[in-house]
Amino acid sequence: MRDILTAPFVKEMMDTTANMYRLGWDERNGGNISYMLEEEEVKEYLDLDKVIRTIPTGFQADSLIGKIFIVTGTGKYFKNVKDDPETNLGIIRIAEDGTTAELLWGYKDGGRFTSELPAHLMSHMARLSVDPLNRVVIHSHPTHTLAMNYVHELDEKKFTHTLWEMCTECIVVFPDGVGVLPWMLCGNNTIGEATAEKMKEFRLVVWGMHGIYGAGRDMDETFGLIETVEKAAQIYMLTAHLPRVNTIKDSEMVELAEAFGVKYRKDFLNL
Repeated sequence: MRDILTAPFVKEMMDTTANMYRLGWDERNGGNISYMLEEEEVKEYLDLDKVIRTIPTGFQADSLIGKIFIVTGTGKYFKNVKDDPETNLGIIRIAEDGTTAELLWGYKDGGRFTSELPAHLMSHMARLSVDPLNRVVIHSHPTHTLAMNYVHELDEKKFTHTLWEMCTECIVVFPDGVGVLPWMLCGNNTIGEATAEKMKEFRLVVWGMHGIYGAGRDMDETFGLIETVEKAAQIYMLTAHLPRVNTIKDSEMVELAEAFGVKYRKDFLNL
């Protein structure tokens, strides 16, 4: 059995959490990540018949039974993951009852997965229904994206359109747009259900006055989606109070999307 700390998926979690903390996206224990793993890649590092303990998830996830995830822990600071991954991360498998997680590794201090796990599982289920290759869900609090929530109308068409105007790459990187939810109480199944419903259309969902959810096929794609939104939001916050002299026109956005062959939300443009 190989050393779990050398596993690529553990290293990806260590590097990503460190990056997110460095960028100021995940203060204290804000933010969480879940990453669906293939059984074949995990069994090189863990005995999959050895269950350390079981933890109720608080959610019925029948379509994820047997699926394995590496997940950040509740109350854990992203800045500490790299120095002590076994305490701050855990590898779980959804048990046969669909409502229990079998802990295969991690949470060595007796901890458990993020309180947002039901929202993550719902988002995984929603994304898998439209993209069978989806594996990653990231929740974070990017500073400029959050700031934009306070000064921009929380309408997903208008919010997306403004972001698309900020950087030439935006309509190419997230042509499906950004879903937007109003402020909702976090840590419960209601916000998870609302997020999952949006995830059927969008890979990015803004939680009003809270943060953003991103989903993708791998860590780079998911991180890059949030990173691009945050860059666009930063440019918006730097320029919103100034006279607009230039902008990317809707006709130019169409030209971009068609040149790069992406399927974009035509209804989010003013044509």
